[in-house]
Amino acid sequence: MDKLTKLIQLEWKKLNQQQVIIELIIYWLTLFFFPTFFINVAMPAFGESYDMAIEMNWFIQKGMILLAASLISQVFIQEYKSKTISLSFGYPISRKKLFTAKVLFIFLFIFLATVISFLFSGVITYMLDQLFPIIKGQPTSVDIVKFFSSTIIVSLIITIMSFVPLFLFGIWRRAIVPTIICAIMIMNLPNFSSFINLEPYIIITVLTILGALSIFLSIRYAGRVGEI
Repeated sequence: MDKLTKLIQLEWKKLNQQQVIIELIIYWLTLFFFPTFFINVAMPAFGESYDMAIEMNWFIQKGMILLAASLISQVFIQEYKSKTISLSFGYPISRKKLFTAKVLFIFLFIFLATVISFLFSGVITYMLDQLFPIIKGQPTSVDIVKFFSSTIIVSLIITIMSFVPLFLFGIWRRAIVPTIICAIMIMNLPNFSSFINLEPYIIITVLTILGALSIFLSIRYAGRVGEI
């Protein structure tokens, strides 16, 4: 476990940290205020109650999937293209453990970033609602419990969904553009559920399963698809 922790820390050191931090701040600043914007301008129906506002908030947080695609590109694809991953393959550790560390790094980064985004967007929405009422009524104890439970559960779901492009486009094809396009499709597919006559939660469940499968395949076959 100690060696795995060190590998995860190494992944952070290898990144262009300034670029990642700037990206993260941009996503946060955008997502923090998106719920208020949508309720006030685009989708006022979600302002009927705090229960509906919370539900809308978690759909907005899917934007973090695009950040995950950026991390997949840096942690996997760019290392393949620059051949620096060959140095990692020279470490006296298995490629499965190496890939596990890379996956865990992305997982922890996106999960924590989404939790923070979820919490702060909720707090900012509440504060702005107190100043400029856009949501009917006040949050109940049930709403508060739902908000905090959703924060963990939804952040976990979004994080797993974000790995859908990993195996096919990140490790096998090693293609940045398809990885980004796939992430954009994953973000938006639940929003178009009515066009394919499916409940959005069914689509989200399928995408979550595909994300978990992508993680499994990426680690399980690291020794095969991990070749230069």
